Amino acid sequence: MAAHSPRNDGRTPSRLLRGIGAHATITEDGFSPGAWVLSIGGAEQSHVNLAHPEEIFYEYLRRIGNVLDLVAPAGQPLRALHLGAGALTLTRYLQATRPGSEQHAVELERELLDFVLAHLPLPEGTVLETVIGDARDALSRYEPGSFDAIVLDVFAGADAPEHLTTPEFYAEAAALLSPTGVLLVNVGDDPGLAFCRRQVRALQEGFAGIPSAGFAALGPKSMFTGRFPGNIVLAATAFPWPEDWTEQLLATGPHPADVLTGERLDVFASAG
Repeated sequence: MAAHSPRNDGRTPSRLLRGIGAHATITEDGFSPGAWVLSIGGAEQSHVNLAHPEEIFYEYLRRIGNVLDLVAPAGQPLRALHLGAGALTLTRYLQATRPGSEQHAVELERELLDFVLAHLPLPEGTVLETVIGDARDALSRYEPGSFDAIVLDVFAGADAPEHLTTPEFYAEAAALLSPTGVLLVNVGDDPGLAFCRRQVRALQEGFAGIPSAGFAALGPKSMFTGRFPGNIVLAATAFPWPEDWTEQLLATGPHPADVLTGERLDVFASAG
């Protein structure tokens, strides 16, 4: 297990990310010993618990983690690709819950990844290859069927990189999934959820080459009213979406939870 405090000289670790002209900082979360918050430009971006990496603080990441728990039997290593590294919260989670998982992380900002790895060390035994570059460009590095799970976590509503929002991008990602693989996309959006609805449609079109593909949207019940800003997790599987997954995800939360599939998801996607 990694140390419970970041490697620093007693001051708040900080680094200027020249690519975006903002400072990244790492601070104690103030509530959980061994837990830290990565902020960029003063806005919280990631939360990690070095003492207990199996614990996930942010709701949308907890929902992603819950899906990852279902991809294979408990404890079985996964081959995972993380598009957008942040503080590597899910990388740490998979190593804690599925030791020996083979993981790859793509991050556009080299300085951010260096900063995180220097001050928030990964759990002992983590197998991680890091790639500096664009998330879509990085897909060409890998062979078809290389991953059991791909996580895309780079969106910020209307500011999302356009080339990562298209059916063509999702088709390229789909080709990298194993027959039992899942693609998970964190979508942050504003009231109305126009961007999220478009992404559901793009995801469905991108997976058209997999006739048996399944789809779901996970989030707080209130988010699907379209009245609030927040995060919805979209999932696409290389196989029909299992109904028992829906039941388990509703049971594990965070609560109050909802999982849209089938006709309910189609109605949601077509509403905007």
